[in-house]
Amino acid sequence: MARAPRKIAESGYYHVTARGNGKQAIFEDEEDRYSFLNLFRKVMKADGISIIAWCLMDNHVHLILYDERFRLSHAMQVLLSQYARYFNRKAGHVGHVFQERYSASPIEDDAYLIAAIRYLHANPAKAGIGSIDGYRWSSYEEYAVPGASTFDIVDTSLVLDMLGGPMGFTQLFRETLDSRELRTFEVKDSELSPIERTKRLAEPVLRKRNLTSPGEVKGLPRAIRDQVVRELHGAGISIRQIELLTGIGRGLIARAVKQKT
Repeated sequence: MARAPRKIAESGYYHVTARGNGKQAIFEDEEDRYSFLNLFRKVMKADGISIIAWCLMDNHVHLILYDERFRLSHAMQVLLSQYARYFNRKAGHVGHVFQERYSASPIEDDAYLIAAIRYLHANPAKAGIGSIDGYRWSSYEEYAVPGASTFDIVDTSLVLDMLGGPMGFTQLFRETLDSRELRTFEVKDSELSPIERTKRLAEPVLRKRNLTSPGEVKGLPRAIRDQVVRELHGAGISIRQIELLTGIGRGLIARAVKQKT
């Protein structure tokens, strides 16, 4: 059956989403995220597409883009195919990294654009993996503190003009940010991606060891590292998931799990 043609936004603005194939993680560490962002900036610039907002989750991305030259399809094809080649080569994976087709929803009015901006930046809080203003892998800081962000890839002018500047932007999230609900945001396990669910299971183990990220486990002294690995496994995380989460080799994990506590 032939695919339906994508809807063209008369405004030129789109909310674009690309997801990992079978909900698989498309980012396994910071290097992956930096690589995607560098490629993202380069490809969009080459096709004359403005980046309005972005948010990288573990197994999907949200992007708001302005395409006045009808180059979105070409740009996304280049972006996703080049990143997939990088990811497979680095991780030793084979097969598709992304779902077969990305989604692109036209944004045709100001109210919808502001709602999309709010929705995109609230994603980490809704998934229970970070606060809106503290999550590193989104364009929030580019809007809230112009000039302070590490990334600086977003054209913030339109949205900030509409909202009256950075204070107006942060006002969009003030009600949520000021509530205790955000700090202890609950998401049903069935709504989490596999990698997000794994991170949720690992949180108590890491917190007990004063670790801020799973990647720190790899650098611990061997005896402590092996104990943490056993605790992660005891929390219901498989050997394969621990490997993806921590970067420790599967053989080392298997041996640690077999040891007596």
